[in-house]
Amino acid sequence: MKSKLSLFDLTMIVIGLVIGMGIFRTASNSAKDALTPGVFFAAWIVGGLVALCGALTYAEIGSRHPATGGYYRIFSYAYHPSLAFSINCLILVSNAGSLSGVALIGAGYISKVLLPGPVSDLTKVFIAAVGIIVFYGVNLLGLRMSAKTQNVLMIIKIGMVVMLIAALFFPSLYHDNSAAHVAPAAAGWDQYIKSFGMSLVAVSFTYGGYQQTINFGHEVNNASRNIPRGIFIGIAAIIALYLAVNYSYYKIVGFENLKNTNEIASVIAFKLLGQDGADIFSGLLFLSVLAYVNVQLLSNPRVMFAMSEDGVLPAVFKAKSKQKEVVVTSLTVFTIVCIIVLFFAKTFDEILSFTIFLDCFGMALSAGSIFMLRKRTKHLDGTGIYSMKLYPLQPLIFIAAYIFVCISIIINKPMTALIGVLVLAGFMILYFLMPKTSPTKTDN
Repeated sequence: MKSKLSLFDLTMIVIGLVIGMGIFRTASNSAKDALTPGVFFAAWIVGGLVALCGALTYAEIGSRHPATGGYYRIFSYAYHPSLAFSINCLILVSNAGSLSGVALIGAGYISKVLLPGPVSDLTKVFIAAVGIIVFYGVNLLGLRMSAKTQNVLMIIKIGMVVMLIAALFFPSLYHDNSAAHVAPAAAGWDQYIKSFGMSLVAVSFTYGGYQQTINFGHEVNNASRNIPRGIFIGIAAIIALYLAVNYSYYKIVGFENLKNTNEIASVIAFKLLGQDGADIFSGLLFLSVLAYVNVQLLSNPRVMFAMSEDGVLPAVFKAKSKQKEVVVTSLTVFTIVCIIVLFFAKTFDEILSFTIFLDCFGMALSAGSIFMLRKRTKHLDGTGIYSMKLYPLQPLIFIAAYIFVCISIIINKPMTALIGVLVLAGFMILYFLMPKTSPTKTDN
């Protein structure tokens, strides 16, 4: 296959994959768990470096074993089909959690515009559910969001981020943060480590998305040179952008207020543009959220369709509508899972911990496949594929970071961790109970 992606293309892809809606909400969660501003900003820097290690690892995995159908074929090749099935299902549930969490972010912003006074968590859940159901209906009609629309929404999103950073040029808006620099008198090193670990949970959610670089390993021009450069430039730009936005939050909202302010961006928009400007900002952000919901409802059911083609999900998941070519069963099941997660967790905080705990398994194990792939694909070395320098440092750092985050959730939210383990075990049992069918042969 002729390589198509330039250095600039790959850099923009990396930035586009990572910058989502989390930056408009997760800073509050990260600050809430951080003992001091130093811990808060350290979590965002370390999270970015971990993302860099992860993106480089996934880029080599994709280069050594290019495959479609999500992580399933990678896991099947490196581990066992039962683990491949379980982890891929786990990732689907995690993606459903991400979709629900992002929908809640949008519901929190738009509810301030539509409804007077304080809004309950249940009301936000219903608003988020309506958004998911509406776009479920849109996808049933076969409507696909065009690339042009996505580009416009991405420009809107970047414009909102730039506006938040621009607030730093108005010192009159600054909040007095002098009290935030006083660390708790009795805090020991163990409390700082615990604080840092929990702060990383929200940061990990916000930096997510780079794992999809796994899809581009064989489609980059001069891969061995441009993949590391594109990923490094992209992640470096994201780290700079996230640090700038969080510094704006810190200076304008104040560290202590940041801990208790969920819709942080609207606070800055209000200070900078007044109430009308804040309302417009919230509306634009909600549109961006709906675009994310639509994209997730488009992509994840197709992973279920691919698993059904491979014979690991029942044939019903391949069902398509005759007129619109919509994977109806897969789309419906994934939407139901999103709604269940939404009403089960009720708040973004719970969805965040649940999603990241599930991600810890998927990310650590998928990154670990590089060790098996290196052994099995030695014959590809020197053929122009991308191979990491300093290997195995990057995957080891990445895996260790996610183990650390996983342990932090187990210690601080054992019930959430228990549910995650039970979900994983349930999928493994389901694999052995389900009748297997032969993979569907396709012409392509």
